[in-house]
This record gives sequence, structure tokens and C-alpha cells, in this order.
Amino acid sequence: MGAWFATPPGAYLLEWEQRHLDEAVADVFGFHALQLGLPQLDALRGNRMPHRWLAVDTPHRSDGLVHAKIPGQRAVALNCDFDALPFDSQSLDLVVLPHALELARDPHLTLREVERVLMPEGRVVIIGFNPTSLWGMRQQTGFARRRLGLGRGKSMFLPRERELIAYRRLRDWLRLLSFEVETGRFGCYRPPLRSDQWLSRFGWMEPAGGRWWPVFGAVYALTAVKRVRGMRLVGLVRDQRLKAHASPAVVTQQLPHHREASRWTREMIEHD
Repeated sequence: MGAWFATPPGAYLLEWEQRHLDEAVADVFGFHALQLGLPQLDALRGNRMPHRWLAVDTPHRSDGLVHAKIPGQRAVALNCDFDALPFDSQSLDLVVLPHALELARDPHLTLREVERVLMPEGRVVIIGFNPTSLWGMRQQTGFARRRLGLGRGKSMFLPRERELIAYRRLRDWLRLLSFEVETGRFGCYRPPLRSDQWLSRFGWMEPAGGRWWPVFGAVYALTAVKRVRGMRLVGLVRDQRLKAHASPAVVTQQLPHHREASRWTREMIEHD
């Protein structure tokens, strides 16, 4: 997969994903962040957490460590299975999965493991190929040609010969794990072409696709928050109490003995 991202369509894809991730993780606060897979992409570059890790899957250990060029980022390369992360439960504030579900042996177990290590209100950012796009349709055509024995070699356009996970399907998986999807976005609307020259000719499709057919981008990216039932937002309750006591009402009350004293004074004046 690392070799595919060095091709013109792969570089075009990485450029869009890098821009999106820089915006998506910039305002996520905490202490511990993790990137799963795809070391060719600096997914945590825009984040300011003090502890950041890059994990590569064990079968791709050599490829991940050789091509992991992350300038200026404080990341530690970890070799582990995506469905058995070496982190305690509820210990991470942010997990980024750039095409990690397409690399994982079991996407369901990987998502469950991400839910385990995330703290309540922690965030997960997922990027994946969109099967309902021109790129996805070309991949499906390659699958059909290969099953019929009509094409080999360049018949497959995308790097992974696995079933792509649809955007709506992924949202359903996240809901089952008590995640709440915050944002979703599609990108890369140019046709599945292999040369820089032809990709540049279809540059006009980027703004047009975002406006006229937004859900047919080659990739999608979504951000979800881990929700825990029964949580109590102490900070919110404290702010509400402070607001309640910020402007107390002033009530004046005239005591009975004051009224009696005033009455006795008036009577003495009239008597004199």
C-alpha cells in the first residue's frame, strides 16, 4: 500500500487527506493521541497533545518503519495488532485511523479496540475509500474482471483487494459502539486516472464535485465522539450554579420595632 501512495493518484489522495486532518485534529485537546497505520501520512501534525504515537500493524512492520518519515512530530513507532492495542482502557484522548480499517484483519474488532482505549468524550477520526464513487466503481469492475479471469496486474486500481466499507455502514457501526458522529466530509472528485497530466486536466471537478455531487468523492472522513451513558458534566453544573448566584436579588424589609420607634417619635413631636 505504501508503494501505491507514491503513485500520482496516491499522492493526490494524500494531499487532500493531510489538509483535512490538519483541520480535524487542530482543536482536539488532551494528553494522549494515536495514529493507526499509514505512516506516509502525518495525521497528528496539526495536534498539540504532548504524547503522540504512530502504530503500524505487525505484518507490515518493515514497510511501516522504513517509510515512516514524519518530520517535526514527536511520535513513537509501535508495532502491534490493530485489534490488540498496547494501551490501558480509557487512556487515549484521540485516535486517528487513516485507511486503518481497510488494513485491519477484522475492522469490527479494530473499532471495538479503539472504543476501549478512548476516554469518555474522546474522539476518533476515520478516513476510508468511498465505494460509491468513480474510484470505487473502478475497483468493483476490477474485482469482476479478476473473477472472470479477464484481467490481471493493473485491473485493480486501489491498493487493497478487500471490500470497501461504505460511509453509512461505518456510521451504523459507530452508533452500535455508542459513538456520536460529529462531522462527515467527502473529497477527491477527479476520475481514477494514473498520470499527473490527466489528473491535472480534471482539476475543475474538485469545486464542482463538492457542490453538485458531494457524496461521490473518492474518500470520506468523519469525526465521532465516544459517549458514555450516565456521565455527569460537573463543569457545566458548576457554571450554572455560578450564574445563579452571580446577581442575587436585594430585598429590603422594615422591622416592626423600627415602625414602633417612628410612631413614638411622631407622637412626642405632636404633644410638644
